[in-house]
Order: sequence, then structure tokens, then C-alpha cells
Amino acid sequence: MVFMGDRATLLETGRFAQMRSDDAADAETEARHRRAADSGDAASMSVLGSLLLRRGDLDSAEPYLRGATAEGDRAAANNLGVLLHQRGYADEAAGWWRIAAVAGSAAAAHALGRHYRERGDEPAAEYWLRQSAEQGHALGAYALADLLEHRSDVGAERWLRAAAEQGHREAAYRLARLIDQRGEREGEPDIAVEAEPDTEARSAEAEQWYRQAAARGHRRAALHLGAILEKRGELKEAGRWYLTSAKDGEAKAACALGFLLKDAGDEESAAVWWLRAAQDGDGNAANALGALHAARGETQTAERWYRAAMDAGDDNGAYNLALLCAAQERTAQAEQWYRRAAYAGHREAANALAVLLLQAGDATGAEPWFSKAAEAGSVDAAFNLGILFASRDEDRAALKWYERAAAAGHTEAALQVGMALLRDGEEAAAERHLRCAAGGGSAEAAFRLATVLDARQPPPGAPVLGEPVAEKTECEEWYERAAAQGHRRAQVRVGMLAAARGDQEGAARWYREAAEAGSRNGAFNLGLLLAREGREREAALWWTRAANAGHGRAALRLALLAARCGELAEGQRWCARAVELGPAEVAERAARLREALHQELTA
Repeated sequence: MVFMGDRATLLETGRFAQMRSDDAADAETEARHRRAADSGDAASMSVLGSLLLRRGDLDSAEPYLRGATAEGDRAAANNLGVLLHQRGYADEAAGWWRIAAVAGSAAAAHALGRHYRERGDEPAAEYWLRQSAEQGHALGAYALADLLEHRSDVGAERWLRAAAEQGHREAAYRLARLIDQRGEREGEPDIAVEAEPDTEARSAEAEQWYRQAAARGHRRAALHLGAILEKRGELKEAGRWYLTSAKDGEAKAACALGFLLKDAGDEESAAVWWLRAAQDGDGNAANALGALHAARGETQTAERWYRAAMDAGDDNGAYNLALLCAAQERTAQAEQWYRRAAYAGHREAANALAVLLLQAGDATGAEPWFSKAAEAGSVDAAFNLGILFASRDEDRAALKWYERAAAAGHTEAALQVGMALLRDGEEAAAERHLRCAAGGGSAEAAFRLATVLDARQPPPGAPVLGEPVAEKTECEEWYERAAAQGHRRAQVRVGMLAAARGDQEGAARWYREAAEAGSRNGAFNLGLLLAREGREREAALWWTRAANAGHGRAALRLALLAARCGELAEGQRWCARAVELGPAEVAERAARLREALHQELTA
């Protein structure tokens, strides 16, 4: 039997002799082919059989396809195989596919390869799929790539690319995923690769294939394309692709679209898409809805969505539910949900559970949860472990965990490491950590860094008349940064530096701010400034505040002021307070003044 070329086929080319799209033209074309087929024309029998097969009229299609096959039409042989396969006669179908494939039908070779793969005969499947792929058949190339991928064969990428270049959307998507993930995954990759291209070029190529697949209606490709664009800041186009994907039923895209809308200030629209995604089983969207209702004070609804997130397999649901219970002081329930999330591997839940146990006095129970969370990468847990060990005076263990948290960018941990290094005399290393912590916003770190820099400065000389005012040093800038954040000791220090420059107004402002925040040194220094201006009554108010807070010099000043005003008994009282508070020099002067006042009273 000699087979002719493919003039018409259902699955090979998807074309039907240039038929017009309107029903009348279709009917006319079918009638014309029917007359020719009934007259024995093999080509018309093949075309008519494929038309009937596509319509689902298997009984009418079979005799025409068998007739055309008998005349050597390989497209008819392929389509006869399709018909028999649909009827459940897989082996007979494979026989006709083999005949058509041997005659050069790429579609038949593809179908035969699929048949053998379903039967578990991978060598035969690869042979026929390769025959199909090498003839340029997109489905054959994709099926071959899928088979090779299953075996982690390096040739898989080549055939994925071949199928994608012919417009196969799933191949384009999988090729994009392959390129996107290259170099970022550990263990066995989805498909073995041969070369490692430049990262930027790889990202651009992945985006190109995502875009091609998305343009052909691949919803997951549209999702990934949206994510790429969102990361790049092209939010409008990202939203369009998320919308396309979400409308096609991709829950993750609906969730992502919701977050875009929320960030744009459209909370109501965001809730609509989160609801759609959550109803389709997206746990992230359910959590977002829970957070939305929790923020509105609708705790019962929030709890319902957090539970829905848990049901969807999202451990954040249990964690968020625990946070909700903790906010309502339902501690036992909070612990229950923290435990559930922690046992599922949620590191922040493990840390929160440990904090809860520590607050309840169970340090022994807290430590393993802190350790588990820290080993899983929780920076807060590493810092908390440092605090826990420091409370036991296990300084070496504490420093180890502080260093780990500091390396991950934890500001307070960097401060603790810096302070530990200062205690050990490692000033250079300490300065590096203090700079990190101060740069991260720690007022205490800024103050301590300033004191380190301050100690290196030579003592200021006497001001020379006409000499320009020196610019602020880095040390003073760090003091000011800490002071601006409300650090009381820094505020006092900035006040002192301002006073040294002759800026009495600035000094008074910083002293007052520190004093009002509870700094006894700030109150004392403000009193000194006011006294120098002749405002002793107001100065006395601030010295009283400082003395009542334990400032010995302020008590001595009050004693001297009372003595000058003739209030000897009051002076004696403040002298006694100054002796009690010290330091030694102040106590000695106060004792002498008290004795003098006593003699004056008893004279």
C-alpha cells in the first residue's frame, strides 16, 4: 500500500481545505466532498471523514476514513487511529498510527508515541515522539520534552524550546519556569540544563516566554508575568495580567490582584478578589480577609477566615488566629493556636509561643521553641535566645545568638553585640556593630557610638576671641540623632555641647526636654542655666525635681540657696539629703554646710 501526502487531517494540521466560516459555506463544502467521496475520490473521503470525526459522528466517519486509508491516504490512517482510540480500541488504533507514521505523518508519530508511553514502553515512546518532533510537530516536541524531563535528560530543554517557538503555550510556560528557576533551586531540577546564562538575560528570556504563553491564554503564565511586572514596579500592567489570570480561575492571581488594589487604596475591590480567591481555596487570600475584618473590629468574621486559611493548609491561619486571641487576652486559646502553627513549622509562631511561655514563667519550656524558631531562621527568636541566656549570666551563649541576629540585621542585637565588645575592650569591632544598630534606628546605639567617638576627641581648648565656631563633629551628630529620638542622656549631652559653644538657648531647650522626660541631670543643668540668668526661683523648681529623683548636687544647690535666703532649717534638710545622696565630694561639702547652719541656728 502506497500512502499519499496529507491533503486534509483532523489532528495533524487542523485545517480543512480552506473552508469558509459561515454555516452555509460549510454545508456546501461538506456536500461537495460527500458527492466526490461517494464517487470514490480518496481525498474527499479523507476530508469528509475528518469533518465527521470532528463533529463526533463516528459511525458516519469510519467508512469514509477506511475507504481513504485503503487508497493510501496517510491523513485518513491517522484519523482512523483517532476514531478507534475514541472507541476504546487502542491497539487497533496504534496499528493505523504506525502505518501513517511510517508513511511520514508527524501527527501519527506523536499519537503512537503517546500510546507507547501510556503503556510504559518509554524506549518506543521516545523513538516515535522523536520522529514527530524532528518533523516540526509542536505536540510531538512537547511530548518528547515531557518524556525527557521525566528522565532528567539534558535534551528536554531543546524540545521544549522547539514546541514553544511553534506557539505551544504550555511549552512556553514550562520553558519560562525552567529558565526562571535555573540557579535558584537546590536538588534535582525540573529539567536538566546544559548552560548557565547571564542572570539578567535569563530573566528577560523567562519574561518573554511567560508573555507568549500568557498571550495565548495560559493563566499561570499570566500570574507569573504579573508578579515579574509588579516586582519591577509596573503595577498597571501587572494588574492587567493578574486580572486576566484571575478571570480564568487562577486563585493566586485573584489574591495578588487583591493586594495590588489594597495598596492602591481600594480596599473594597481588594476584598472582592480576596473573597473569590478564598472561596477557591487560597489560604493567603483567606488570611488577608481575616486581617481586613480584624482591623475593622469584626473579630468573629476574622476568626472564620483564619480558620478557612487553616483548612486550606495555610499555617499562617493558625498563627493569625493566635494573634487575634492574644489581642483579646484569650491566652489559653492563643497558646493552642501558636502550638498548632509551631508544630507545623511556622517559625514566628514558635517564637511567639516561646515568648508566651516565658511570660508565664516557664523559661525551660520556652527555650526549645526559641531554638527551633531561631534554627529555622527567625531573627527575633535568635535575639530572644540571647536575652534568655543573658538573664542566666551565660554571656558566651548569649553573644552567639546576638551575633546571629545582628548578622541578619536585627538592630537591638547589633547593639547588644556592640556593648559586649566594648566591655571586652574590642573598640573597633564594637564600633562597627554600634554603627549598624544606630543606622537601624537605635537611639541607645547612637548614644553609645557617640560616647566612643567622644572619648577619642582631644579636650577642647579655651575659645579664642574672633575664632570661627567649629563645625559639628560626627560625635555630636550621633548625640543629636539619639537626642532627637528622645534619648535623655543624649539630650543632656547635646545641651552641654551647645552650652560649651555659647548657645545658651539651645542648651536650655535640650535640658528642658530631657528634664521633662524625667532626666535628673537635665533638670539639674537646666537649673544651673536659669540661676546664671538670675531666675533662681525657677531654677529651684528644677533642682527640687532633680533632688527628689536622687541628684545629690541638686540637693546641695538647694541647701545653698536656702542658706542665702536665710531659710536655715530648710537648708539643713537639703544638706541632709545631699549627704545621703552623694557623691563623696558633695556629701563632704553638704556635711560642712549643715554643721555651719546648725551653729548658726544654735548661736
